[in-house]
Amino acid sequence: MNTPTQKEKARIRMIAMGMLFVLPIIILWSSLTYTVDSGHAGLIFHTFGNGVNPESPPKTSGFHIKAPWDKVYQYEVRQQEINENLEVLSSNLLKITMDMTLFYQPQYDNLGFLEVERGMLYEAKVIQPAMRSVAREVIAKYIPEEFNTTKREEIQLEIEDRLAEKLADNYIQLNDVLIRNIKLPTTLEQAIERKLQQEQESLEYEFRIEKASKEAERKRIEAEGIRDFQNIVSQSINDDLLQWKGIEATTELSNSNNAKIVVIGSGENGLPLILGD
Repeated sequence: MNTPTQKEKARIRMIAMGMLFVLPIIILWSSLTYTVDSGHAGLIFHTFGNGVNPESPPKTSGFHIKAPWDKVYQYEVRQQEINENLEVLSSNLLKITMDMTLFYQPQYDNLGFLEVERGMLYEAKVIQPAMRSVAREVIAKYIPEEFNTTKREEIQLEIEDRLAEKLADNYIQLNDVLIRNIKLPTTLEQAIERKLQQEQESLEYEFRIEKASKEAERKRIEAEGIRDFQNIVSQSINDDLLQWKGIEATTELSNSNNAKIVVIGSGENGLPLILGD
């Protein structure tokens, strides 16, 4: 029976040592590495340290290595949206319902502070309560009728400004606010509709009056023009002009080829009479 040589024994020892070194890495590979998804950022929780260091920059998306005993928290840092159906009271204590949509994202550079102070459930802990409180505070200053006027844009801007400030204090960036499906009390909606209808009828009546007034003015100006024309014509007509025009007409008739009888000096004012056949 052949016994291993010294060289072969050395090779076996190297292979065994290599296996002892590589095998734990293979077994612990999933604990040593992690991948941050696209559109996300990672935070390392140091188990034997002080947990998440809020001042440490977040890990970008891609492949990373960590200690096997540490944990990784992933936050979505893309723009997200949250919808909330709200019931609020106006300044005259009438109930208004509406839908509010927020577009937001965590502040990337302050992601560690968000984790330490608010946690991964920050939507329920911060955003939703902020939406409710700000909406109630702002809308309580207005009456329901103002939602159907230019005040609506002012209300939305005020809500957006106050929400942006409140969320920024909690390391969240507000991108936009949408308010829609505003529903007022039924009796109030009917009253507003009647008021709008009356205003429309009033505008239509005023239009008709203005139109009739303009037509009367047009006819008055036209009548004045006809009167002035008649005055000018009547002042310019006299006996000499009529006689001259008669002579011109007689001359033109006498030169025509039609058969006629001319009686000289028999007409009024000595004008000739021209009689046809």
